[in-house]
Amino acid sequence: MKILACVGSYRKRGNTARIVALIEEQLQQVAARANEPLEFETVYLGHHDIGLCRGCRVCFDKGEDKCPLADELPAIKAKMQAADGLVVASPVYVDDVSGTTKNWIDRLAHVCHRPEFAGKSVYLVATTGSSPTGHAIRTLRTAMLCWGFYVAGEAGFKTGALMPQKELEAQYGPRAKEIAQALFRTIREEKFLRPTFLSLMTFKIQQRAYQQADKDSIDFKYWRDQGWLDPRRTFFTREEANRAKVGLARLTGAVVARLVS
Repeated sequence: MKILACVGSYRKRGNTARIVALIEEQLQQVAARANEPLEFETVYLGHHDIGLCRGCRVCFDKGEDKCPLADELPAIKAKMQAADGLVVASPVYVDDVSGTTKNWIDRLAHVCHRPEFAGKSVYLVATTGSSPTGHAIRTLRTAMLCWGFYVAGEAGFKTGALMPQKELEAQYGPRAKEIAQALFRTIREEKFLRPTFLSLMTFKIQQRAYQQADKDSIDFKYWRDQGWLDPRRTFFTREEANRAKVGLARLTGAVVARLVS
């Protein structure tokens, strides 16, 4: 099993990084008990060359390989594609994710159109000194769902300016263990096959939009080649969700799609 942590803080010994390290430690223990080899890698986004998105729309209209910014984003994206699951963690800056995290999301905006991470799982983490983490978590959740991820869970941590290590471990070690167990089980049990109502509804909204897209567009061709435009297709991957839930989610998605189109 391969896990990648994308940390949206520059501080390698800050609260966010240390919470992720606690999760890694617990994941290694969970995997060892299950006799599952585990590879865990942490990418500190702030330590990589990820240029600011220029909003030029080249990735949308001509393909992400035509992006004018020659930097490290493609290499990071390749790591995301190679992983079975992700931990995405950001500190809260002005009631939202950090600028580093937001720029990473912005630079991967083309994945909102062409969800390349369907079938992969992610756990979302936000840390804060004292303010709420809800807005930051919603930002992360919105992006991950659009990218096709199955959200295994979400957690917010209040840590003050820099919580002492022993206090951090005592207060949040049990929570890190819960997160590790949840992410491990989600990947091993392929819980993405049982998508949430929101995920099913989001797929229907996206499906309807691309069924009506320009047939010469990259987006249309991508969705067509994946088989996602077939009216009988209910999700990115095969799914084993309750039929009533699937039907209601698709109906709701169709109504929402009409309202926003």
